[in-house]
Amino acid sequence: MKEVSIAVVGATGAVGSEFLKIMQERKFPAGEIKLLASSRSAGVKLEVNGRKLTVQETTAESFAGVQIAFISVSSEVSRRLVPEARKAGAVVIDDSSAFRMSPDVKLVVPEVNASDLDSHTGVISIPNCSTTPLVMALAPLGRLAKVRRVVADTYQSVAGTGAAAMTELRDQARSVLDEKKAERKVYPHQIAFNVFPQVERFLDNGYTTEEWKMLEESRKILHWPDLLVSATCVRVPVYISHCVSAHVEFDRPVSPQEARQALAAMPGVKVLDDPSQNQYPTPWNVAGTDDVFVGRIRKDASHPNGLAMWIALDNLRKGAALNAIQIAEELLKRNLLPERKVLQQAD
Repeated sequence: MKEVSIAVVGATGAVGSEFLKIMQERKFPAGEIKLLASSRSAGVKLEVNGRKLTVQETTAESFAGVQIAFISVSSEVSRRLVPEARKAGAVVIDDSSAFRMSPDVKLVVPEVNASDLDSHTGVISIPNCSTTPLVMALAPLGRLAKVRRVVADTYQSVAGTGAAAMTELRDQARSVLDEKKAERKVYPHQIAFNVFPQVERFLDNGYTTEEWKMLEESRKILHWPDLLVSATCVRVPVYISHCVSAHVEFDRPVSPQEARQALAAMPGVKVLDDPSQNQYPTPWNVAGTDDVFVGRIRKDASHPNGLAMWIALDNLRKGAALNAIQIAEELLKRNLLPERKVLQQAD
């Protein structure tokens, strides 16, 4: 692959830090690298590919000469920065929810719908990190039989909220063990030694925005507009990795063995399913890995055409940073980037 110029917005955040690590692990051909963040992080020095780079404050001028802009910030900030990056000629890979459901924006998990990139219009969104493991499992199963309905309950780590939430979990755990009051700033409830069924804000229909994303985003990625999904998203006191308990209803019976074979053949999916040996995915053992792990595959006792399964992934890696890198790799592989000289003429 030829070298490309990139910008990483949110370079000092949890996802940005993971992105830089994975970029080096996969030897992504980044030539010029701009590390960008808020004014609070400007001046921080990070080592990338053996070079000391200084983090700069993100401005409209930051994207001059950039071919790919990786943006991992809040939706509010993304709405402001993405148009500036596009105006400068960059192809944007955005980690926020700001543009995911826009009709002209592709929402991509490369193992599932990489071909959608062929018609991208300059902004590509990464799905929610609870949607990704679900569609990675559903895609191969949908080739066995039509998926009619999914009931999904998620168990989501604090890393999904960011570095401040990870710090809050650590500090609260220490306070509780020391029999002190657990102070909270990030979450509406204490997270240490606790769980609560709220990830993001509630909608008028009683679901949270996180739960509703799992319905809308799954339909868009899989191109299954009539898919039914009912989700309950739960925050759990785990640093990294999200898990999903999924009950899937098909239009015909699908055996657990059929499902295991289809899932094992899916790129990016690993089956870890031997209950007799206590073998199934856990947040601890999938953290730091790149695959989506599936276990506890069994017939759903409540429906003749149903299967139940347990899914887990490292939400910072495949749920965000790795997915972004894989999208960029596909853009290069498919020759879908503008030449840099065009960008320079536009400055």
